[in-house]
Amino acid sequence: MRDAVDDLIWDEAPREAKAVAVLDAPALVDDALTLTDDVRVFCDDWRDAARVDPALLVEHPNDLAGVDLALARLPKSLAALDEQAAVVQGAQDVTFVGGARIKHLNHTMNQVLNKHFAAVSASLGRAKARVLRAWGPEGLETDWPKVRMHEDFGFAVAAHGATFGGTKIDPGSRLLMMALAGGGRAPGLEAEDVLDFGCGNGTLSMRLAKQGLRVRARDVSWSSVAGTAVAAEVNGCEVDATWGDGLDGYDDASFDAIVTNPPFHQGVAKDTSDTLRMFDEAARVLRPGGRLWCVFNSHLPYRKELNVRLGRTQVAAQDPHYTVTVTTAR
Repeated sequence: MRDAVDDLIWDEAPREAKAVAVLDAPALVDDALTLTDDVRVFCDDWRDAARVDPALLVEHPNDLAGVDLALARLPKSLAALDEQAAVVQGAQDVTFVGGARIKHLNHTMNQVLNKHFAAVSASLGRAKARVLRAWGPEGLETDWPKVRMHEDFGFAVAAHGATFGGTKIDPGSRLLMMALAGGGRAPGLEAEDVLDFGCGNGTLSMRLAKQGLRVRARDVSWSSVAGTAVAAEVNGCEVDATWGDGLDGYDDASFDAIVTNPPFHQGVAKDTSDTLRMFDEAARVLRPGGRLWCVFNSHLPYRKELNVRLGRTQVAAQDPHYTVTVTTAR
């Protein structure tokens, strides 16, 4: 659905271009096609990509290199913005036009764009939206994905700019891994076929694959899936990481266990509906008696939801900020 941000991006864009990149802005694809037949679209979120003609989608953001116009929805993450600006370099002259709600903009975004472009300016605000326009490409090559070795766990983590958590191992995942190893209030993970649902940077997938389990991973974010695949290669592990919405394509009752560090937001908006749908999907693909291991911010009412949607749920570990639960599927 088109909104005020899309309208402002298009109004601020040049009306001539030989090749156009559209980043995370599916509503602008038709407009871009009025300028040229060479329109290349990249959407990190699978749900956005599903709105676009597959013939226009690129397989990798690096395939956007060489355009002379880039139209983008500005991401909240500065790392994601850095990768957006980097992958559209290549032509002698490229203009980058990115928009967002004013409340989600900050001056550091200008600094990130200035790393890749000689000049950056902001539009006037309109309908609570604003556009950043950058030109004069510096031609710096992209340094994404990035890889970081975590000696304390014995594996590396990889990330693209939009990968949730970057190359860090967040405290929630640390607590969940401790519980999976049997260090909490419940016995540890016992399984052969495990799904890392909402895999993020693949931390949990790497941990489980290093233990010799058959691991599959799923995320709605391309950056997360791609980062997980890179990490698996670096670590010499086998992880079948796929990009998609929910658990489409997975058979009913096909997993012994699911592990998840679920999101409580989509993009810049906090929203628990995606997580609740994840719980319903988990109930479908878990074998009877299979277990869902979940970590979440302790203030969220997920234990009650898990009891209702999947089965008996107990607290496996807890600290002042996070709770790990283990649910046995009915």
